[in-house]
Order: sequence, then structure tokens, then C-alpha cells
Amino acid sequence: MTAHDELPLDLYSAQQVRDLDARLIAAGTPGFELMRRAAHAAWRALRRQWPDAGEITVLAGHGNNAGDGYLIAALALRAGWRVRVLAAGDVSRLSGDAASAHGEARSVGVDIETWSDRAELRGVLVDALLGTGLGGEVREPYASVIAAINASGLPVLAVDIPSGLSADTGQVLGCAVNADLTVTFIGLKLGLFTGNGPDQCGELAFDGLDADPALISEDGVARRLAPVSLARLAARPKAAHKGLFGHALVIGGDTGMGGAVLLAAESALRCGAGLVSLATRAAHVPAALARRPELMARGVSSSAELLRVAERADVLVVGPGVGREAWGRVLVSAAASLERRQVWDADALNLLAEGLVARPAGDWVITPHPAEAARLLGLSTAEVQADRPKAAHALAQRYQAVAVLKGVGSLVASPDGRLALCNHGHPAMAGAGLGDVLSGILGALLAQRVPAFEAACLAVWLHARAGESLGAQGRGLAAADLIPAVRQLLEELSPCLN
Repeated sequence: MTAHDELPLDLYSAQQVRDLDARLIAAGTPGFELMRRAAHAAWRALRRQWPDAGEITVLAGHGNNAGDGYLIAALALRAGWRVRVLAAGDVSRLSGDAASAHGEARSVGVDIETWSDRAELRGVLVDALLGTGLGGEVREPYASVIAAINASGLPVLAVDIPSGLSADTGQVLGCAVNADLTVTFIGLKLGLFTGNGPDQCGELAFDGLDADPALISEDGVARRLAPVSLARLAARPKAAHKGLFGHALVIGGDTGMGGAVLLAAESALRCGAGLVSLATRAAHVPAALARRPELMARGVSSSAELLRVAERADVLVVGPGVGREAWGRVLVSAAASLERRQVWDADALNLLAEGLVARPAGDWVITPHPAEAARLLGLSTAEVQADRPKAAHALAQRYQAVAVLKGVGSLVASPDGRLALCNHGHPAMAGAGLGDVLSGILGALLAQRVPAFEAACLAVWLHARAGESLGAQGRGLAAADLIPAVRQLLEELSPCLN
């Protein structure tokens, strides 16, 4: 069994995992042996999590997921636990390995009953209902079983995936089991990490079923972000000077929104950009300089003024607090005309979605939250959230940009098809200004010549890990709190000196 912080990096689709399973069988490991290994892995995890429970109720369907459940029941009975299986699926439909598992459970004396809504649920509940093969919304009797599981208040272990959760998208397909622990096998499924996946899964454990790594060598549909896979900034020479590390210009801060652009600018400064300029409303300049005198803050009111400020900039961060009025439209349009590496966020994306500005021609990164992504794609927010990986790829292709789709299991998509996922973060990060901090981090990394996709991956990971660490203190996390934490994480990952 693999600890959570040591989970594999590759994430697979449900079909890929089925193909991997078939490959293992073709290479000489019988399917029933793989099922037995899965049951042992789940049983070990159950005992570690609830060592004194002494009783389980297995909820079984009629596929291989049910077969895992029947073998778990047999293991628990042999260990002296009280065991009962409630069969929601038609037992006569069991075939192959699942039928063999049912036969083994019966042979050792497991009590197997047909599910009814009057059945009593006791002990630890083992969800072995539907597995990864679910293609549409949950139907009866499974919907009623899932409702009973969720209403029981009892601890729940999900076998491979919580029933009702899409293994590919993390979408709840009508209803889904709320698990306390999910034990998944062979390959990690993308849907466990994004959308509703993290809420439905509870704690996640993985077991590779002793598979030969050579047989599990196929690239997944996405890759988790982890320190081992992140870009590193080179150590700085002792003769370093500010001109070596890029000049980031942050553009935004319409009336009443000066804080957003200042958060982005301060983040860029703290993440190592050699120079950081700020183009904002003239009224915000005194406050910006009072807070961060290191910034070069300019009041701008026209495209000509912005173009003069941008002459020496290497990277533009466009959108924090820019608004959607005429002032903001003028600045965003002017920025789009410049051949600079760019980061677009917030209302810059909304202006783009409305067709009021053009997209820049060069290398750029967009960082929409789900509602902004929906506007950019002409969809509803619900449609974006129903298939976040598809939406991230669509953003990258439509706008020929590296796209960061923010939210639980933030996704980074490249126009060349690469997809990365960040499974860090904390609910305390649900507050104003955190996106501005992310855009500033990104601007600093681009200024230091990190390639766009790698910069986005590193920025998202730094942002999420900082928020995760500070979120442990509870509610009330302010966006500015992240900036020193991000700086520390970046130094731990990429020390300034060798």
C-alpha cells in the first residue's frame, strides 16, 4: 500500500486502467489473482483505518467491483469479524471472476442477502457496487443503496472508486457514495482528483497489485504535480544583477480594485522577477508605493501611456482588477497588441470572452476559474465542471494558450495536449485575491524564462501548497498571507545559491 504523499504521478482514464488490467492478465497473472490481491489490499486498509470495528456490511453489485467485495467479506469472516453482504445486483448476472468470488464467499459461510430498503446497515460499510464502468447516471436499485449508505452515518470504504463517481471527470453521476477511505488499484484514475472526486473519496490509498512496472508503462491522460516533476530555477551567480531576471509589468486596478493589481505585483516581486512595474489608475499609485516602494508604479489612462510603460517589460500580467469599463478595455487591447509573454486573468478573460478585445499573438497563459472558463467556451459553469479535463483541453486549443483551469484539482493544459493536475490546496483558499497572487507568481516565473507550461505547473503547485499549509490554521486566510509562504517554498525547491 502506498502512502498518500507517495502516490504515483500518472493519472489514467477508466479505459486505460481496464487495458492495463487486460495487459497484466495477458502477461500471465490470472484475473482472479488480481481480484484476490485487490481484496487483500482493501482489507488491510480497512483494518488499519478501523482496527476495532469488528463488523462490516458489504454492498455488492454484479460486476468485478462486487467480486472484490465478496472476497473482502470472506477475508473478514476468516478474521473473526461479523460479516454480511447485501447484494443490490442480480446475483444470477455474476460471471467469470466475480462469480468465482461469490462462490468463495458462500463456501466460507458469508451471509449473503438481497438488498432491500429495510435492510440494516452495520459496522464499516464496504462500497462494492458499481466500480469504474459506470457510463451514465446511477439507476435503481443502486441510487437507493447509495442514499442509504450516505444517510447511515457509518464509516465507508469504497473499493476502487466511490460508486456513482465518474472515473474520468470526477463528476457525480446523479448520486455517489461519500466515502471516508477509497482504496484504488493498478492505476490512479483522473476523476479521483478533480471535480467532486476529492470530496467523494475521503482519504485515498493506492495499491499496484504487485504488477510488473514494465507492464504499467503507458502514459496516463494527465500527470500529478509533485516536486520531482516541477521545473527548477537555476541558482544565481554571485555576479547576478536585476537585469538577468526579467521585467514583469502588471496591468490593472480600476477604481476600487487597486488591491488586486498590488497583490499580483507583490507576488511577482517576491518570486524573483528582477524588476516589477505597475500600470494602474493614478489614484492607486501612492498607496502602491507606500506598501511596496520597490515597485515602479505608473498611473496610466490611455493606450499610448501604457505602451510607453511596456516598452522595457519582458512579461505582461494583464487583468487583476482591470474591470470591464472603457479604461480597462483600452489597456487590455493595448496589451494584446504587444509581442510579449503574457498572463491573462480575471476581467481580461471576460473582455476576451465577450469579443471586446483580441487575444495576443505570442506565448501566453490564461488562468480562468470555472465561471470564466464557461464564458470563454460558450458553455455553462455546470458543463465545465461536468468534465473539467475536457474543458481545460478545449481552452488550450481554442486560445492556443497554456490554460490553468482553477478549482479543486486545478488543471494545467497545453495546446500540445499535455495535462497536469494539482491535488493540493485547502478550502480556506476560497476567498478574494488568491487568483491575483497566482497571476503574479506566473509573471515572475515567465520573466525568469521558465517555459510557459512548466511555469504554470510550478506556479499552481507553489500557490496550492502554500494555501494548504496556511489553510491548516482555519478560516480567514487572506491572499497576501500566501506571498511569504510561496517565497519560502520556491527557495526550498530552487535555492538561490548552490
